[in-house]
Amino acid sequence: MKETIKNTTMADRLLFLFLILASIAGIFISRDALSQGSDVSIEIDGKPAYTLPLYTDRLLSIDGPYGPILIEIQGKRVRVKESHCPNQLCVREGWISKGVIVCLPNKLVIIVGSGKKDRQRGIDAITG
Repeated sequence: MKETIKNTTMADRLLFLFLILASIAGIFISRDALSQGSDVSIEIDGKPAYTLPLYTDRLLSIDGPYGPILIEIQGKRVRVKESHCPNQLCVREGWISKGVIVCLPNKLVIIVGSGKKDRQRGIDAITG
């Protein structure tokens, strides 16, 4: 190991330092690219059903193919509180403050932080 370090040149060390700094910068840039809006968009079967503010606490019941789905918004977070789908993955997702909750059996998608303005321009985490 010491022999490997001895055999590195100054250019190798600068390249290694540059790669480390670029990796750290990438973490911060990607975190800023993810939306942190104040909207909760709820889509059922691919169609927008509700757009609600994230800062207002409420309990919402939506009818799905497997029965009612309870969606809770509280403390600038959202979760699927209760669902009658077979695998309960949407309920186990828990609270989120940004991102997406999907319930495939009920054809439900909850998107946190994607305002209409961003959707019209086609902005996402990849394109910025």
